[in-house]
Amino acid sequence: MSEYQLEIKQIVDYPRCRIYRHFIQNLMADRSIRTGGGSGLFYYTVLCNYANFRTSYLRIDGIGYTVYPGEWICTVKELTAWFRTRFQRQAVSILDELQKRHLISYLFLDRGKVVKYKVRDWKKHNTVLDYNCPCQKDTGFFFMPTVVATELVSAGRCSEMDILLDLWMSAVYNDSQVQGSEIGPVVYFRNGTGSPLAAYSEMAVRWGISKATTGRVLKKLADMDYISLMSFPGRTGSVIYLHSYLSTMFQISDVLVDKEEVAMVLKINLTLPDEMDETDPQADSAVTEHEICVSEELSSVSKSNMEAVITKMAQILDAQGISCFRCPKSIYKLYPLSDACREAYISHIQKGAVRFGMTVSCGEDKPVYTFELTLSPTEKDREGGARA
Repeated sequence: MSEYQLEIKQIVDYPRCRIYRHFIQNLMADRSIRTGGGSGLFYYTVLCNYANFRTSYLRIDGIGYTVYPGEWICTVKELTAWFRTRFQRQAVSILDELQKRHLISYLFLDRGKVVKYKVRDWKKHNTVLDYNCPCQKDTGFFFMPTVVATELVSAGRCSEMDILLDLWMSAVYNDSQVQGSEIGPVVYFRNGTGSPLAAYSEMAVRWGISKATTGRVLKKLADMDYISLMSFPGRTGSVIYLHSYLSTMFQISDVLVDKEEVAMVLKINLTLPDEMDETDPQADSAVTEHEICVSEELSSVSKSNMEAVITKMAQILDAQGISCFRCPKSIYKLYPLSDACREAYISHIQKGAVRFGMTVSCGEDKPVYTFELTLSPTEKDREGGARA
């Protein structure tokens, strides 16, 4: 009877997403992002942004109103400005649509000049405070159920603002079940694969728009410094990382995410040149000017390819702020990491992954950093080796 090893992992669910009010206020103030769409995600988020989390009192035109948790009172003119609609009847029609979806309820006061709305299931997802006090609308946060956001996204054609909010609510950071999340906040659409790679066709279906519009919107958001869009060749797909996510959500410094580092984490092919071209402008960079030493035991792998690997590693680590990779005194040494890396095994690199060690030294006798490199053959290389 065959023996098997059973590995059990708990599937982590994300029922809610924390949304900071000042983030929504900044989006509302950014007039360069279009809001016209049929999904309603942006409009619903704006209403949640102004909803009370405790009981307060509000006076409009000399009339006092009591506002309970999950409610807010505003004029129709203010509502029109929030939704960026041209006419007040358009803002009211948006409320009608959200009410039909059983997300809110509302009524008119003061002969139709004032609107009082209530976000349904507010107490189910947000903490309600018992004491009475004015609620600030530009500080703090609220929770958005991910199932509600998903339903709104799939309800109609998404606007640019809807797409940005969907990306924000789909972000995952430092989750061992999602590849690439340990190096930065990555967009993961929770399709059960654990991979953040997504094709334009998949995102187009999700947002109810064409592939061309999807590419245009993502490029626009990248140019506006909201996201980092990393597209890979072939049918691999694209990866999206969010800017200012860590500083907004956790009040910590944001990290710089490099495309080559993402490719290594996701195990996307790293193409090596056949020969190093001395006329290549990259050969004049500060990284390639350093001295590179390759062990004699690696004779089965060309030195030019090893130099390309080390140079790529130096560029990635330099982007992470390791200053040694900008110092001309640095020396890189590549060597076998274990007996499995010796020449007798490395000559058959197509059969499996090979591990190396890389030491960065300051001068001749001052090791500063030590890294472990793993080279894995692609499926194409394995098939080619088998046919040979």
